[in-house]
Amino acid sequence: MPKYIAPRESEMNLAELRGDCARMAPHWVVPARATAQPVAPSLIHGVTVPPASARLIDAMSEYGD
Repeated sequence: MPKYIAPRESEMNLAELRGDCARMAPHWVVPARATAQPVAPSLIHGVTVPPASARLIDAMSEYGD
């Protein structure tokens, strides 16, 4: 059996990407939808954000504003 070698990103076009996604879709499991219950802001405490995550969120404005 030949070993599969993934193409470089620049060589893959949108149609190939959609085809790959369509072939993978049957393998994905959709979890049961959980509804979030509102929480009073006074109950939210002790939340810490790692510095790397904070930098990631801070940089997101470069992509969508």
